[in-house]
Amino acid sequence: MTAKSSAKFHLLTSTKIDFDHFKARAGLGKGPRHVVLQLKEHLGAQIHQPDFEDDSAVTALDKLLAKIVGRPQQWTLARQILAQTGSGDIIYCCGEDAGLPLTILTALKRNRPHLVMNVMCPERWRPRLLLKGLQLHRLVHTFTVNTALKAKTMRAMLKLPEDRVLCLAEQTDRQFFYPAPGTLQKHRPLIASAGLEQRDYVTLANALQDLDLDVKVCAVSPNATSNTQCRIPEHPPENMEMRYFDWVELRDLYRTADITVVSLIDNTYSAGLTVLMEAMACCRPIIITKTVGLAAEMVDKGLVWGVQPDSPAQMKATVEYILGHPEEARARAEAAYQYYLENHTSEYHIEQIVRMLQRVASSVTEDVPVVVQAKPI
Repeated sequence: MTAKSSAKFHLLTSTKIDFDHFKARAGLGKGPRHVVLQLKEHLGAQIHQPDFEDDSAVTALDKLLAKIVGRPQQWTLARQILAQTGSGDIIYCCGEDAGLPLTILTALKRNRPHLVMNVMCPERWRPRLLLKGLQLHRLVHTFTVNTALKAKTMRAMLKLPEDRVLCLAEQTDRQFFYPAPGTLQKHRPLIASAGLEQRDYVTLANALQDLDLDVKVCAVSPNATSNTQCRIPEHPPENMEMRYFDWVELRDLYRTADITVVSLIDNTYSAGLTVLMEAMACCRPIIITKTVGLAAEMVDKGLVWGVQPDSPAQMKATVEYILGHPEEARARAEAAYQYYLENHTSEYHIEQIVRMLQRVASSVTEDVPVVVQAKPI
């Protein structure tokens, strides 16, 4: 679907992304498509990205304001965006680190654009202080989050009606991640894992070090920062390999593995959901640490197996059970795959955002009708 209205759409990212590389790689079938690029296509939107390596336009005030939230280049970009937008513009902020500086500066502008903000961590003190304490939420038309728990937190914290907080489906690209035979050589059972944010590879190592199997971990994350929390064993066991896997290798790892294990530190961040979606899309059995949010929901639905945080004995027993019950493992993996197709594809995720932004455009340009031209996503 493509939105046509008097409103102009903008997409503000939290970091600089090499979209040309993403597009070329996806075109060759060597990586997934990027959601922001697909949103740009469907909305005819302009993308704005901070460049953290370019200080040429950063002012002393930007550096001072960055002590409140965000980074100096995000304040610089916010100023630049506001200089070229007004009441006919709708800006979707992909994260609160980029969205909050823009919101603060928007308060100082009379002919201000309409903001929609995705919030990853509503419980952290900065979003709470700025959105609630300074009442900045009044300047944001709609918030998006990725779990029902976060939506509940946002509505309660800011006393928002239900339609001002949209819970987006977690997603991955079904054109890249899909079931197929794995090609990695293995001589005994293989356990896969991936990611860095809030990962607990110490528990994974302790659980599986004495079993007759191999563990391969893609120990990288595109969202990792200096603040990323991860427990990594000082000396991984002999049956555990931790290294970088490119996208094609990672997909093959999921497909070849007997089980994908998402081992997490106890958190409210909803970590591990990307790997969860990728493994579901490849129709493989999954174990995940049962933390609040979507992970617990998937466990409660019986689609994946759950273990308690920091519980190597339970993780070991669960791995042994799954390996000993292959028919049940296949049945759960198939059920999880079908659930993914119905609820968590990137197409469904994008449709949610496009429809929401169309609704925002309709509500802020009521005097000018919005024409929606249907087009398959």
